[in-house]
Amino acid sequence: MSKEGKYIYCIVASSQERNFGPIGIGERGDEVMTISYENLSMVVSNHPLARFVLEPKTILAHEKVTEKIMKEYSSVLPVKFGTVARNADEIRNLLDRRYREFMDLLNYFENKIELNLKCEWKSMDDIFLKIGKEHQEIKMLKEEIQKNNCESDTRKMVELGKRVGQELMKRNEEAGDAVLSALKKTAVDYKVNKVSDEKMFLNAAFLVDSGREKEFDNIVDDLNEEYGNAVNFIYAGPFSPYNFVDITIYPEDWEE
Repeated sequence: MSKEGKYIYCIVASSQERNFGPIGIGERGDEVMTISYENLSMVVSNHPLARFVLEPKTILAHEKVTEKIMKEYSSVLPVKFGTVARNADEIRNLLDRRYREFMDLLNYFENKIELNLKCEWKSMDDIFLKIGKEHQEIKMLKEEIQKNNCESDTRKMVELGKRVGQELMKRNEEAGDAVLSALKKTAVDYKVNKVSDEKMFLNAAFLVDSGREKEFDNIVDDLNEEYGNAVNFIYAGPFSPYNFVDITIYPEDWEE
């Protein structure tokens, strides 16, 4: 039987012992509670001291706990998924050693939330059609290939594909910059992440003062009204600031 440890979700500024109910990761009904040192607490639940498998249901369970904590605290520091301490004493010792670091971060993220936005073209066929019509060099190269019936000319087909790819990249950058320009003025900070495929031209996280969330929402609505015929806006949040703070606890950290 695997030994039990303490799975860690996040850190809050509180000295109060709390129990948030049987919502712990792992589908065992483990109670989520706080373990405190002075004015700091880690939110934890019991969990086997085993290696975690990164899968959607466990990630979702972790995020749901953090979202619940956000409803009760104005500043929440997310801890990296899969972090487990052996016992409560290890947690208190770590809070002691990194007390100033965690308190400074909690003060910085006070009343700030993360909002995520992904933008993708609704129809890549439409985008490629526009590129073929509007880009003069690509248009001429396509006409030359069609006129001379040289679809079998590998060199020209490769050149056409290269130019179309370059133009798509340029249009994606321009579209992403336009969305960022509209939204970043309401954000404290933002981070552009990798896109998952060619139809997605923006994958960004924004750190926003909670009092400006409605203003941010309204700008997203305006963008959707302006570009909605061509673009899907996938908007999510609020979350704790996963993209703006990295609380990683290595095995050797517990051993000090």
